[in-house]
Amino acid sequence: MANYVLVHGAWHGGWCWRDVVNDLVGAVGAVHAVTLTGLGERSHLMSPLITLETHIADVAGTIEANELDDVVLAVHSYAGMIGTALADRMPARIRHLVYVDAVVPQPGESWSSTQASATREARLAAAQASPDYSLPAPGPEAFALTGEAAEWYRRRATPHPGHTYQAPLDFDPRRAAGVARTFVDCNQPALATIDAIRDRVRDAAFWDGAWAGGAGARVVEMATGHDPMITRPGELAALLRQCAG
Repeated sequence: MANYVLVHGAWHGGWCWRDVVNDLVGAVGAVHAVTLTGLGERSHLMSPLITLETHIADVAGTIEANELDDVVLAVHSYAGMIGTALADRMPARIRHLVYVDAVVPQPGESWSSTQASATREARLAAAQASPDYSLPAPGPEAFALTGEAAEWYRRRATPHPGHTYQAPLDFDPRRAAGVARTFVDCNQPALATIDAIRDRVRDAAFWDGAWAGGAGARVVEMATGHDPMITRPGELAALLRQCAG
């Protein structure tokens, strides 16, 4: 049976996968919802020393320490940087990489590379103004969350380590393309900071053609906003089970 490792995006924590985990547990192998250093219940570890490599190590460590193979690795938003790194560094352990409305970088790019200059400038200014070089969490309306979902996010969201924002990732795209990939396009409404990625993953020439080649890649649309693990957990869990096949 496949094992599942679920990685949240910026400002979230392992908490956001709660309903997906509840759907998967008992029907699949092991399920691990990782909380990255400095976020969620690990927010007491916030530090300007946290980098992208810290977060890559968090997830790699979960896979290694739990001796997981045949991993369906689901990465949300910012964590697309982490998933791409692990597809390059430990491809034999990953059965399927699922980018959930996530960043899919080119070699040498950072999380911020495809965002508008005004967005980058505002986020960097906010980090500089914070005591620990962190990015303050946006309100739930940024992710089209309403009602109880918005209140849950508002209670649980935490600042995100700022030095992950402009950290470049070097990787071999052809090695990463050896892992089967699915991009989940959550476009109702679409988050503007992911728009460039939506176009990118539909381009057969992306990663010099390796994206569409290798072990194969596909794009699946989901009629919800940026946080489907909160707004459509059952549908997302079903998709993750399908990716294990």
